[in-house]
Amino acid sequence: MTDQTSASAPAPTTGGAPTLTLGGGGGTDALLFQDDSEFWFEISRLFGAAEYGGAEFGEVIAIAKNIKSGDYDSWYDAHSIFADRLADEADGQLKKGHTISARDNFLRASSYYRSAEFFLHANPDDARMKRAFERTTACYRQAAALFAPAIEAVEIPYEGTTLPGYFHPADASGAPRKTLILNNGFDGSPEEMHWMGARAAVERGFNVLVFDGPGQFASVHRQGLHFRADWEKVVTPVVDYALTRKDVDPKRIAFHGESLGGYLAPRAAAFEHRLAACIADDGVYDYGIAQLASIPADRREEVRAALFAPSAPQLDAMLETAMKTSSVARWVFTHGMYAFGVDTPRAYLAATQAFHLRDGVAEQIKCPTLICDAEKDLYFQGQAQELFDHLTCPKTFMMFTDAEGAGAHCEAGASRLAYGRMYDWLDETLAAVG
Repeated sequence: MTDQTSASAPAPTTGGAPTLTLGGGGGTDALLFQDDSEFWFEISRLFGAAEYGGAEFGEVIAIAKNIKSGDYDSWYDAHSIFADRLADEADGQLKKGHTISARDNFLRASSYYRSAEFFLHANPDDARMKRAFERTTACYRQAAALFAPAIEAVEIPYEGTTLPGYFHPADASGAPRKTLILNNGFDGSPEEMHWMGARAAVERGFNVLVFDGPGQFASVHRQGLHFRADWEKVVTPVVDYALTRKDVDPKRIAFHGESLGGYLAPRAAAFEHRLAACIADDGVYDYGIAQLASIPADRREEVRAALFAPSAPQLDAMLETAMKTSSVARWVFTHGMYAFGVDTPRAYLAATQAFHLRDGVAEQIKCPTLICDAEKDLYFQGQAQELFDHLTCPKTFMMFTDAEGAGAHCEAGASRLAYGRMYDWLDETLAAVG
């Protein structure tokens, strides 16, 4: 979910080279890990998961007590040990027929396993990553089978392989229903989308189809698929799949993208015109520029050119320094290299430059579109408004504030407030579809 790659303020220059300063976890001030904004944001993310069963406040506190700031090993151990205990308890409950208790514990175990492997992507061969991935998927699928109606694991045909996902039916009738396609962003998982939109939409009578595209959690783990900028090539097969289902109303299919999905969703909507509505939370007009937000404007083109140069030792050194001095930069670049399939921080930044809605792309969106913004989203400051300003389709802008507890990136920790507003808009929008 988090796309923590923009800066809070222009940085000074040293030795003729601009300094990169990445932003921390915007929104509510840190109550834990005051010296590590990346750890604090990820803990806040778990607090938010509690709103739909993906965590418990006391459990997250208990986990956090065993973590040292900046220590990825202690982060993994604390989450994994806790998840193991919950999964074992759920197994015992299931054997005794306590299906609700088992479902709830499997769901939270899945959440903590997902969080456990979050910071390990610098070494894709780390056996802990594989274990945590397999356990988060297995626990979620055990929980999914215990919902009524059951949540269905699906494989969506895509370019000679498949994209993994889940179908959350609105009810057991099998009748055609309004359907929300839900996509995460830079670092989320399809299991995590259970509490990041899916169940909120189901409560409001939507079917929900969650999927992982190239570069995202399961697609990287299983098939080594990496991010691509032309996301319509990903979403069109997903819409094709949705239209094969008799329980999907073909006239009322909407698409909601979270975090980097705030670029991916509108990019797809610009070319895939079978979508009846689009939500971008938070909206992103130019992901590549957002990576360079701390670079003074008069130096930005110079830095962009250096990204693609055969050799740029000064810039490489700057990025290495950023990784050593910023907990956010350290994680962003290691995960970015993993998810984009490149070997250096500079190559990651170069790859992001293709992720934009400039040159008339945003203007090609035809369906009603909701652009969300969070007051203290330091990662994409100003991006939502820029995207909104370029839209020529029916459009709505929705701001979430820190005063209402929803000012952090993707309104982390205020899901019921945020999804209530978003999906009320979507309900009203789809009701007008003939």
